[in-house]
Amino acid sequence: MSAPVQKENSNITPELDQLCINTIRTLSLDAVQKANSGHPGLPLGAAPMAYVLWTRFLRHNPRNPKWENRDRFLLSAGHGSMLIYSLLHLTGYDLPLDELKNFRQWGSKTPGHPEYGLTPGVEITTGPLGQGFANGVGMAMGAAHLAAKFNKDGFPLIDHYVYAIVSDGDLMEGVAAEAASLAGHLKLGKLIYLYDDNHVTIEGFTNLAFSENVPKRFQSYGWHTPVVTDGNNLKDIEAAILDAQSVTDRPSLISIKTVIGYGMPTQGTRKAHSDAPGEEAVRETKRHLGWPEDKQFFIPDEALAHFREAVDRGERFEADWRGLVERYGESHPKEGESWRATMSGELPAGWEDHLPKFEDAKPVATRVASGEVINALAPVMPMLIGGSADLGVSNNTDIKESHSFEADTYDGRIFHFGVREHAMGSTLTGISLNGGLIPYGGTFMTFSDYMRPAIRLAALSEVQVIYVFTHDSVGLGEDGPTHQPIEHLAALRAIPHLFVIRPADPAEVSEAWRIAILRRSAPTALALTRQKVPVIDRKRFAKAEGLRRGAYVLADAENPRLILIATGSEVSLALETREKLEGEGVAARVVSMPCWELFEEQPQEYRDEVLPPSVGARLAIEAGVRQGWDRYVGPAGDVICLDRFGGSAPGEVALRELGFNVDNVLDRIHKIL
Repeated sequence: MSAPVQKENSNITPELDQLCINTIRTLSLDAVQKANSGHPGLPLGAAPMAYVLWTRFLRHNPRNPKWENRDRFLLSAGHGSMLIYSLLHLTGYDLPLDELKNFRQWGSKTPGHPEYGLTPGVEITTGPLGQGFANGVGMAMGAAHLAAKFNKDGFPLIDHYVYAIVSDGDLMEGVAAEAASLAGHLKLGKLIYLYDDNHVTIEGFTNLAFSENVPKRFQSYGWHTPVVTDGNNLKDIEAAILDAQSVTDRPSLISIKTVIGYGMPTQGTRKAHSDAPGEEAVRETKRHLGWPEDKQFFIPDEALAHFREAVDRGERFEADWRGLVERYGESHPKEGESWRATMSGELPAGWEDHLPKFEDAKPVATRVASGEVINALAPVMPMLIGGSADLGVSNNTDIKESHSFEADTYDGRIFHFGVREHAMGSTLTGISLNGGLIPYGGTFMTFSDYMRPAIRLAALSEVQVIYVFTHDSVGLGEDGPTHQPIEHLAALRAIPHLFVIRPADPAEVSEAWRIAILRRSAPTALALTRQKVPVIDRKRFAKAEGLRRGAYVLADAENPRLILIATGSEVSLALETREKLEGEGVAARVVSMPCWELFEEQPQEYRDEVLPPSVGARLAIEAGVRQGWDRYVGPAGDVICLDRFGGSAPGEVALRELGFNVDNVLDRIHKIL
């Protein structure tokens, strides 16, 4: 348990505390009014709890926002972004006052909702409610694993907390419920959330739609749930955080009763939630707070000096910790070198040499090949860690040489997310952002819909996460249309920064994993088959290394009249059709296009080599919707795709009946030619 970081400072008076709190409030208010948009309600109501946390507990270094053992602070209620921007500026982060004055404007570092990678000190991208809550659970999971792996007696290299301010809206979202249940099960004692319990949302009082007893709900999840009845009582807030720190076998949700928009004429009502209050209301609020009415962005010297103590204090924290790390390396040289390599983000030398070659000609499902890749890499890549949303055996995501990550075995590398796809997606982002690990998570591709918001935010944040989506088409068979993805490839491809890779055979699976691991600043989705696919004869056809450019000529012909383009399991159908065309005297090229996004990054010259503009006769084959394919087949081409849901039948029957057979492909080609 950590003592308050400023307990030794006897110069802090109640008057100084209040001055600092009102500085946060009025900075937030002025920024919202200047932007003529924003959410003043949360910063004004939650300023006291944030002040106590940031000045008395949070161990951070404003001069190095990426210090590995810093406490993490997440504003899950990201609409109240001026709260964190005010705190970052006041405590000495590289966020000048001019950036606060430029709140919500183009090119500023103070966007409407916090964005990871844009604003120094912002740990995650928040705004879509519930996401930050779940991200924090992932951060605590990642930290627990690193602590179990590296900490030794007398050497607590990883012992930081994950703090967050969460709102009523956060706790209504389903992803928060999923993540809270998982966190309670895992007994993540380093997770402490402050619940801004103000009973107000945009539409009105929360009892319009939310009447449960929140502390009891979280108790049932396995959380510690103290309550502070007055959100302006700093001593009670401090005591509650100390209490939460003392409970090491449960996460904590501290319910703090606040007044939204404290000090505003509309305080305590939905009108205080969002939008600029107006100049007269700003003046009235400042009068209520005892603040100069006509001064904008006013920061009293005494308040700023107090906040800026965080700079020297943070540098001491980090310096002491770095001394600890140095002594750790001297006492435990092998672990010390592993620590350095893990936290630096370096990939082990020669790791690519361990990728399986898959030279066996026996057909295999690409999900099975993916499992072989994971288990070939796991022994040499200790940072690779992951699991599944209750489908590990089916997704082939288990690391066979490891064991489960559970409350008593945080060193395990197999995550069991339960049937919680959305929480899985969000916690994977948190695990990645916590540092040191490359996380992956698996489920059926059709259930990517359940986790789409988390995937989108990972892509927006440019965070490395690997999604293992198996059962990628109607070829999965008898489970039927509820489980057969149709529109999902197109939906995933629509997300900027996300690579969607649909490999054709095991050799392409190895290459797909290589790409995913090398993408250190962006997520990757792998689309893998349940059904077995032929292993392409790479002595006869092009090497799978062509995947590194997104699309490549797999099989060619002299002066081709036609180009067949396919992905995944349909590539073997294209090759089979090509052989039939040869018998008819039709020269055809087959292009494997596993990753559109990677192909689009290639120079135009290469793209024209693969898809020559002079060859207008083209046919794309993919067991998904047509959307997006027209850019590749052109006006003279066609697409064999799906414009309907599937049906329950053995996979090969479903594919055949839905047109993915040689006869239908030949018929469409004849029409094109």
